[in-house]
Parts: sequence; C-alpha cells; structure tokens
Amino acid sequence: MTVRPSPSAPDVFDPRQYAEGVPYAAYRVLRDHHPVSWQEEPEVLGWPAGPGFWAVTRHADVVRVLKDALTYSSHLGATQIRDPDPEDLPFIRRMMLNQDPPQHGRLRRLVSRAFTPKRIDRFTALAGTRARNLFAQALETAREQDGTVDLVTAVTDDYALLNLADLLGVPERDRKLLLHWTRRVIGYQDPDESGPTVRDATGKPVNPRSPALLRDMFDYAGELAVYKRRYPADDVMTILAHDAELTAPELEMFFFLLTIAGNDSVRGAAPGGLLALAEHPHCYARLRAEEVELGPAVDELLRWHPPVLTFRRTAAVDTELAGQRIRAGDKVVVFHASANRDERVFAEPDRLDLTRSPNPHVSFGDGPHVCLGAHFARLQLRVLYRESLRALPVLRTAGPAGRLVSNFINGIKSLPVEVP
Repeated sequence: MTVRPSPSAPDVFDPRQYAEGVPYAAYRVLRDHHPVSWQEEPEVLGWPAGPGFWAVTRHADVVRVLKDALTYSSHLGATQIRDPDPEDLPFIRRMMLNQDPPQHGRLRRLVSRAFTPKRIDRFTALAGTRARNLFAQALETAREQDGTVDLVTAVTDDYALLNLADLLGVPERDRKLLLHWTRRVIGYQDPDESGPTVRDATGKPVNPRSPALLRDMFDYAGELAVYKRRYPADDVMTILAHDAELTAPELEMFFFLLTIAGNDSVRGAAPGGLLALAEHPHCYARLRAEEVELGPAVDELLRWHPPVLTFRRTAAVDTELAGQRIRAGDKVVVFHASANRDERVFAEPDRLDLTRSPNPHVSFGDGPHVCLGAHFARLQLRVLYRESLRALPVLRTAGPAGRLVSNFINGIKSLPVEVP
C-alpha cells in the first residue's frame, strides 16, 4: 500500500490573495490536514514582518477558541493579526473588543442599554424607506446611462453609512466622515481604500488604529458628546453621553467601535449576499416567489459570505489545540470563513441552501465577544434584501465584483449589475 504524504500547509495570510476571492480550497486543505497550522507572517505591502501565528480552521476549534477567554485572550495582544506597536498597546486595549471578562462584560452591558426595542422599531421603518429610495435612485440613473449600476457605490455603502449615522445621531453634514474613517481603518491593506500609507519619521507605516491616526475621530466623538448633552435626541450617542458610568476615553472607544464595526459588518455582508444571489439565480427566484423565508436566508448568506474573515487571540498559557502544542504568548487566529464551510458541521457546505437549518455559522463570532450588533445587522440585511427583491426582478452581474485586499474583512468594493 502506498502512503501518500499530507499536502503542505498553504499560505492563508497574504492579503493580496483575497482580492481574487476567499481561498476556500486552501482552507479545506488546512481543515483536513493541518487544522491548527503555523503560518509565516512576511513583510507584505510595506507592512513589516511579524513572528507568525497559528491558523485555526475547523469549526469546533474556532468555537473553542472564541469561547475560552481564559486561555485565548483578546486583551494580551488585541484582536488583529499584526502586532500593534508596544507603545500603542495600552491605548488599543481600552476598546471593548480588545478586553477580556469581566471588564469586557461591564462595557458590553453599558452600550447594550442603547439598543431598546422602541429605538430598533423606529429604525426599521427608516431603513426600509432608505433602501427603497436608494434602489429607486440607482435604477433611474442606470436606465438614463448604460443600463448597469454598481450596487456598492449606489446602494449598499450609503445604506450602511446612513443607517449607522441615524443610530449614532451623527448630523447629516458629518456623515461622510464615518465612511472615511471606516475605509482608513478597515481597508488599510488596500491602497484603493486607504489612500497613501502614513509613515513615521523612520519610514515605518503607522498603524491606522494608533492614537496618532485616530485623534481626529476621537476629537469628533468628544465634540458630539458635548452636543448631545446639550441637545439630547433619540440616538445612541445621547444615551452614551449621559451615562455617568462611562468615562470620556471609554466613550471615545465606543464611538470608534460602533463606527467601524457597526458600519463595516453591514457594508461587507450586504453586497456579499447580493453577489451570492446573483451567482445563484434559482435562489433569488425562490426568494422572489416567497418559497423561502428571509430570516433563514439571511443567515445562510452570512454563512456564505461572512463580513469578517479572521480574528486574533493570544494564548495566555501553554495549551493544546487539535493535537498541536501552543505556547503562552503565541498568536492564535480563527478563520471564520473556513469554519463556515466545515464539512464536519455543515452538510454540502459549498452549496447555497437558503433553508439551511440548523445553521451554526460563526460569522458574528461566538462566546463572550459574539457581535453585540448581530441582531441589528440581520435586521438591516433583511430589509435591504426585501427591497432588492422588489426593485430587481432579475439579479444579474454586469462584470466581476471588485474585492478588498484584506485578510481581515471580506469586502466587496464594487458589484456591477444589469438593470432591466
């Protein structure tokens, strides 16, 4: 009998490969042969090399890491693959995303007070009107021109941005700032999104999450909080500005987190779901015919196109995962998109099944850091897809989608479609 050696572990770090598509074939090799795989971290796109990390690709192991905050810490090295500069780490650790229980739970409870049922109901009606108007304007413009429209620039970017601005209570004149900050922080690996890389006096790239590059956003958050104390309204920043338990630095970090995560979760998921439906016209037709419900369909589209590809933890102690010894201090990175296609959990994972149940995808994470705005994001996606079904009898692409250069966000930069 011939024993075939296991294939070598493919690279899933290089952000440039994600501009061509999520490397699902490489993920499968890792799941089958190297479920906890050591990945090199070379210099890429001008960003310095790192020490390397463990890539966790099976669903069960991803969930285990996300649920075990004592072993796999968000606080020690924060939650991005690249190590922050040591002098920036105390600042970055102030963000709720980069904290461990019990401090993380305290901050989570504070911000959750702002998401009241009444506020969500009011928001749902506004989101429906907004989606309807954005589709109508996009289709009208397309018909006056060449019969095609980019759904990202014409619909989904504005939809996510304006919804977030309403929720936060950002004045209309300032709303484009939210998109500017999101693109700068989330798209830092992609020159089309971030613009020229900011460098320090030594020529080293400056982390977009550093205090130096977030100062303008934090200054704005402080000014907005002062305004909301003087002129309260029915929005999240008014609630946070009047919360006596919240310090000024904590409020700044909440504004950062809600602006970036609140915007980009929907900004990434919405066009990804529409692209999936365009590539599976029978699924789109079933939705239009109301043969399947939007609720489970949204979750399947999130499984298919998770907005976040990876999150990092740092081993707090020596441990073992899937038979692999991990030392305290090692970086441990979970791959959401791989876990969502794990054959050990999902039957026919490479088939889009809008009725899939159960559907334990990890697109919004798991454990103590499960996305605080997951319900809110699902709501926005249901509303948007419902309006797309009304506006577009057929959803057909007019060219390839443009994808973000990023090993963190599963971004769609453009989605040209035909307008009947």
